[in-house]
Amino acid sequence: MFRTFTATAMPSSRPLSTSASAVLSLTAPLTRSSLASIRAALSASFSESSSVYAPAETHAAVLLPLCNVNDTPGILLEVRGKLRAHSGEVSFPGGRVDKEDPSTLAAALRETREEIGIHPDQVEILGRIGPPETSLSGMRVWPYVGFIHAERSDAPSAAPSSFSRPTGEPEAADDTPLPSLSLLSLTLSPNEVAHAFHLPLSVLASPTRLHSYRFRGGRSYYAISVADLVAGPNAVHSAVTGGDRNAKVEVRWIDDPEQRDEIGGGREGRLEVWGLTGWYVSALMRILGVYDSKHRSRC
Repeated sequence: MFRTFTATAMPSSRPLSTSASAVLSLTAPLTRSSLASIRAALSASFSESSSVYAPAETHAAVLLPLCNVNDTPGILLEVRGKLRAHSGEVSFPGGRVDKEDPSTLAAALRETREEIGIHPDQVEILGRIGPPETSLSGMRVWPYVGFIHAERSDAPSAAPSSFSRPTGEPEAADDTPLPSLSLLSLTLSPNEVAHAFHLPLSVLASPTRLHSYRFRGGRSYYAISVADLVAGPNAVHSAVTGGDRNAKVEVRWIDDPEQRDEIGGGREGRLEVWGLTGWYVSALMRILGVYDSKHRSRC
């Protein structure tokens, strides 16, 4: 069964504030200082011993792309196009690691460029979430966290594969908002990506959007309802040309009649950030102190 949602504007929401335990604000634009805090939190949480690359396995890599849009911090997500597996589902940019890719990170950056037109030089890699989980198709999925700069010239001169500053020195405190990314600068691959949209960080602490699920029947995480965001003003669409923000957009996804976990766009007819994508978003929020160890919002 297909579900649809049509809209031209995103509902307004009251700004949320974060607690002292969170390492960044969910409403203030990302800055060099907040990127340093994210990098430190990721580094403290990551263990190489739990993330060993096994060449005999099939691997994929994704980018969790943080960015400012209209001076609002958030995550850039996409809705899969009709010619991809799991069409209509929300995902990060990314895909299978090819033999030609020198690393899993290189694969994530290549796929990001192919799917939504973000050049690797725009991506400042902040770290990695571990260990990599296994997708429903059996691939080990390596998740990298990066900040998307508005222009290639805005990014530091360090190679994208480096998780630290070019000099190895601590980052100077700088609370100047980093330039916002224009979603109209994205180039979507029409067969792979139907929509790309900005998920504000504040949404990740909005009780009306969050639904508590069990990842693979075990660990708790939050799924996030996003149909109105995908059809709202902070989104771009393969089916809309010329950047017409007033065009009516129909967002379609599959509603699994059996309500199986990770099958279709979400549960109970919703379009959600869920499954492995939702799990990685929740993992990042735990690392950043937005969710506590029992998966409750601290905001």
